[in-house]
Amino acid sequence: MGENLKKLRLIHGWSQEKLCAELQRRGCDIGRTTYEKYEQGQLNIRISVLIELRKIYKCTYDDFFEGLDKTTE
Repeated sequence: MGENLKKLRLIHGWSQEKLCAELQRRGCDIGRTTYEKYEQGQLNIRISVLIELRKIYKCTYDDFFEGLDKTTE
């Protein structure tokens, strides 16, 4: 998921610092180091942050999980 978080952030032109500031403005208590750990896959993202990111990026939740399900039917 971390790669998808980074890809979306870069596509929308946000630095980690500015994105975290916007998330804080929206009520998410998150610092840049924590967000960096989300992108590196070292920490699981909180659903409250994911909800706000979806609003910021105007994307679907599927965009966050793209390519993660490696199973075939």
